[in-house]
Amino acid sequence: MTNTAEGTSPSPAPAPAAAVAASPPDPTLQRSIACIGASVLLWTTQGLGMNFVAGNTAQIQGSLGATLTETNWLIAAYMAPNVSLTLILTKIRIQFGLRRFALLSLGVFVFASILHLFVHDLRAAVAIRFLAGIASSPVSTLGFLYMLEAFPASKKMSWGLSLALTCTAATPTLARLLAPALLDLGQWHELYMMEMGLALLAAAVVYLLPLTPIVHTKVLRKLDFVSYPLIALSFGLLAVVLALGRYYWWLEAPWLGWCLAASLLSLGLAIAIEMQRETPLLNVRWLMSREILHLAAIMLLFRLVLSEQTAGAIGLFQTVGLLNEQSAGLYGAILLASVAGGLTCGALLKPERIPALHGLALLCVCVGAYLDSQATNLTRPANMYFSQGLIAFGGALFLPPSLATGLSVAMKRGPEYITSFIVTFLFTQSIGGLMGSAFFTSFVVLREQFHSSYLVERLTLSDPLVVERVRQLASSYGRVLTDSQLLNAEGLALLAQQATREANILAYNDIFLLICWISGFALCTLTVHLLYLNLRQAIADRRSLAAA
Repeated sequence: MTNTAEGTSPSPAPAPAAAVAASPPDPTLQRSIACIGASVLLWTTQGLGMNFVAGNTAQIQGSLGATLTETNWLIAAYMAPNVSLTLILTKIRIQFGLRRFALLSLGVFVFASILHLFVHDLRAAVAIRFLAGIASSPVSTLGFLYMLEAFPASKKMSWGLSLALTCTAATPTLARLLAPALLDLGQWHELYMMEMGLALLAAAVVYLLPLTPIVHTKVLRKLDFVSYPLIALSFGLLAVVLALGRYYWWLEAPWLGWCLAASLLSLGLAIAIEMQRETPLLNVRWLMSREILHLAAIMLLFRLVLSEQTAGAIGLFQTVGLLNEQSAGLYGAILLASVAGGLTCGALLKPERIPALHGLALLCVCVGAYLDSQATNLTRPANMYFSQGLIAFGGALFLPPSLATGLSVAMKRGPEYITSFIVTFLFTQSIGGLMGSAFFTSFVVLREQFHSSYLVERLTLSDPLVVERVRQLASSYGRVLTDSQLLNAEGLALLAQQATREANILAYNDIFLLICWISGFALCTLTVHLLYLNLRQAIADRRSLAAA
């Protein structure tokens, strides 16, 4: 989603739907614990590999000899194949079996991790990150499958989904906690030395702890290999545009427009092909139904709102000069809140409680964003423990009920609708995360320019308070500069820096307020919708009683 792309954690597609639909014997306690441990290991392996780069672009650019803008190509290269690959991997897994799928996937992932150790320039790094994006997609699917395997059928859609999605939400924060120490040891190569070790450990665990086999079914069709490349090209180009548009700026780089046009053309061709098929990879008509569009809008809206943590709070602290190591306490609070939210959701998740869980999640985000909007240049990570914890808790509460609803709707229609729902989920979470990051970071740039012009136009040397402030700032150079004009110039430069910093802080406060308003509006809309449904049900019941 993270996020935008920084910290973006593209949520896994609901690939385990086939496992949910099956009814194997309930697992023993030992197997449940082993499967949960395997799932956490797989999620950690995949999530750290993705977020080590996304959360540390400023720190690794030096070792690659690249600018910050060039380093963000690593994020774009990773996301381009990753956002759509689960779509075709779902069918490959069903046709060729879980065992082969699992071992081959981890073999490719280990190979990609090893290649990172031999990279010393940007071009090679971009190519390797593209391969890593391909290799990581099946690993997230395996993490999902192992978590569902740990629970009996009655708890797969509650505890299974909640804990799996908690793992994917926790990995960006965990990556930020671990990265500073690893970067101190050996730059970005040390990050992927750890990933390689985790990947080898995960391969051994998957080999020794096989998943319950599924029935092999021939589900791949020839036209799948025509439609999927078009979908992958469309999603991939869109991911590149969203990941890099803020750095090259949307209206300044013509190639961004060409990429966006090609993305729309590819998607249009794929839809045209799929609408003529008897067994489509995408059931476009079902995806355009009111029920699915409503669900997709809900998931996309909340994914955009959750970009506050990556594009908002973290960006704010980077603006005032704080790095990941200075924000470790905040990341710890976010991690604990995410885990608490996942456990709460697992305990409470039932179909009749889904609206209440959504309402509570929106309320948490609304309150947390409002508290963040009061930031000043004295705000530090410790001041945001509660507000960011609220947002993380709300995020962990929201997604599992939405995913459970979508999977239930798809499975009622039949197994062939699962891959269609995967597209909806991928778009709202992976592409939605990039959209949120792109929108909010661009919003910061525009609002910073507005606030900066407002502040600077009032800083005139005819104001005695401004003159006094310039003199105070220049006094720090008094011992090394004797020229009064040079001293005055240094004081003006420092004052301009302070004005820019204040403008950035005000811009981030605007983001927090915007997110507060969006989540508050969504909460009001949800409340009105529920009141309408209850009123309509009461009228229908009264009419049925009158007719009886």
